[in-house]
Parts: sequence; structure tokens; C-alpha cells
Amino acid sequence: MHQPRPARHRLTALLLAVGHGGVDCYQGMVAALVPVFVLERGYSLPAAGGLVFAASLTSSVVQPLFGLLGDRRPARWIVPVSVLVTGAGIGALGLVGEPWLVFLLVALSGIGIAAFHPAAARLARELSGGDHVQMSWFALGGNIGFAVAPFLVAGTVGALGLAASPLLIMPAAVALIMVLGCLRTHRAATSGTPLTRTAASLAAEDRRSFGRLTVAIMARSIIFVGLGSFIALYAQQDPALGPAGGTGALFVLYLGGAFGTVLGGRLARRWPRTRILRWSYLLTAPAMVGLVLAPGAIRLIFVAVVSFLLYVPFSLHLTLAQDYLPRHVGTASGVTLGLAVSVGGLASPALGVLAEQIGLTGALLSLIIVAGLAWLALRRLPEPQPLTSPLGQGTS
Repeated sequence: MHQPRPARHRLTALLLAVGHGGVDCYQGMVAALVPVFVLERGYSLPAAGGLVFAASLTSSVVQPLFGLLGDRRPARWIVPVSVLVTGAGIGALGLVGEPWLVFLLVALSGIGIAAFHPAAARLARELSGGDHVQMSWFALGGNIGFAVAPFLVAGTVGALGLAASPLLIMPAAVALIMVLGCLRTHRAATSGTPLTRTAASLAAEDRRSFGRLTVAIMARSIIFVGLGSFIALYAQQDPALGPAGGTGALFVLYLGGAFGTVLGGRLARRWPRTRILRWSYLLTAPAMVGLVLAPGAIRLIFVAVVSFLLYVPFSLHLTLAQDYLPRHVGTASGVTLGLAVSVGGLASPALGVLAEQIGLTGALLSLIIVAGLAWLALRRLPEPQPLTSPLGQGTS
């Protein structure tokens, strides 16, 4: 079991979590900017949707490559530089007129996001010593940043026009201050302390278990992105809820994740992570039935339950992936936080086609099968032995 970290290490981990939120804010900004480009620049819907595709492609698919590079030659300077690149790409969108330059800047920001996550996840693991609660705060920071992005866009570019896009650099500025403070404190804490790279280099890797975990992460992404795409429409079709119910369902879906992420870390202090994952996905199936079939406000309760269950494993996915591939922590982080998560976005159009064929109720019920697939992938997944942290506190 992991020992809680000293107060200074916890503060440093908190700084990194806030920095993570600042970076992930830009993942949510691109979709929020779509209406602005349509109304102010006259972009067609396919062109505006292409902005989201460019951001998703560069920020997710490229992540494992940065993780692989980080495994071969770790470089912490990538963390602050990637923050700058991410913010500059989005902040400059209103300063250029040519569509190809807009797409280039969006892609540049996506590359910054892709570079940040593997390096930051490695640093978060070092700072936390593998403590699951602190890793859950790192994950929560990203979730909060993504959730507040539409409000930041609405308060700046939405109100003042694209000419105000440089104001969108503010989250990156805050994130940069946080990660620089984190790196400075971390450098002082590890000065003169030998890293446990030898232990990591000698540890056996379990690629088969990592592959099964990746299947579960993909399944979770399909369920969550599918719900995020269609739950508002489905809920507002209920006469007892109406249009306000659709907005409320989407809000509850994201709010429940905050509680689930933090609780997942606390549960992992008491029980094996693999057991927590299995129970979470097993319970998701009946909760999905309630979400789809329950009437009125009861449906919103089931939305909260499903969100909670899907987010309990969120940070545990990351630590398990790192423990299965101890010699390739960056690659494991890149696949877990990037490539596997992007599958949900790719599957969402297919879910829409299915909804046209059998109805939205049937399409959402089909996600129960996906939850079952996640449970099957995890059914006999072994609990890996966590490695000792470079900051000196091991595991027992």
C-alpha cells in the first residue's frame, strides 16, 4: 500500500494538477469555438467540424509518440514548453484570416497537448510516489479544465469576437506558472537523491495485461463520449424534463465525474485497483438500463450514477498502465490519456448511424454491451506490483 506523501510533495502535485487543468482547458475550447467561426467567419459546418477533428487527431494520436520519445530521453523542459505551444496556438486564432493558418494553429495547439501529457503524467507519478489519491487529483485537474472551457470561450471570444482570442492565453499563463513552480520544487526535493531508474529498467513488463486494460479504456471512452453526444437530446425528448432537462443531464454527466475521480483514488488505498475497475464496469450495465428507461427526474439520478461509475477508474487506468509498462511509462501514459481515449470520438458517428436505424433508446442501450466488453477484458486482470518512487517513498 502506498504511503501518503509529505506536505511539500502534496503541494507540488497540486500545482501540477492545476497546470494540467490549464492545458486540458484547450481541449474543450476548440469545440466551443465552432459556433464563433461559423457565425463570424462564415465557416461551413464541415469546415468547422474539421477544426475539432484536427485538434483531436493531433492531441490524441500523436501522444504515444511523445511518450516513446520521453521513455528514451526524458526531458522535463517539454512540460513548460508544451504549455506555451498549446496556449499560443489557440490564442492566435483570431489574429489570422486564412483558413489553412487557422487549421495549422489548431493542430499546433494539439501537438502541445500531446507533448504535455506523457511528460506530465510521468512527473505526476514521481511526485505522488504512486499514491492513488494524488494521482486522482492530477486527473481531476484535467477534467475540471475541460469542463470550464466553454465558459471561458463564452466570456471572451463569444462576447467580444475573435479579435479577443489572445485573452484565451490566460489559462496557459496560469498553467505555466504552476508547472514552473512544480518543477522548481521537485528539483530541490530530488537534489542529491538517486533516482530508482535501475529498478524500473529491471522490472518485468506485462504487455498482455496492458493490452487488455487498453481495451477497457477504449470501451469506457465509447460509452462516455456516446453519452456526451446524445444524452442531452435523449433527455429533452422526455416530456417530464424538456429542453432544460437535456442541459441538466449533460451537466450532471460531467459533474458526477469529479466525485468519481477523487473517490477512485481513495478506494485504491484500500482495495486492489483491478477489483475496483471490475466492479465499476459491472455496475455500469444496470445503471445504464436505469439511465435509458427511468422516467423523469429519476433518469438524472441514473446519469449521475453512470458518470460516477465511469470516472472511478479514470486515474486508476493511468497508474495501472504505468505499472504494467514500468520501462515505458511515457508510452503507457500516451496510450492511456491519448490514443485509447480518442476511440470514443471515432465511434460516436457510428452510434449516431445506429440511432437512425433503431432509435436513440436502442442505440444507448447498446452501450451496455460495451460495458460488458470492458468487464470481460478486466475479468482476470492481475494487480501489478507498483514501483518505488524516485522521491524515495516506496510501496509496501
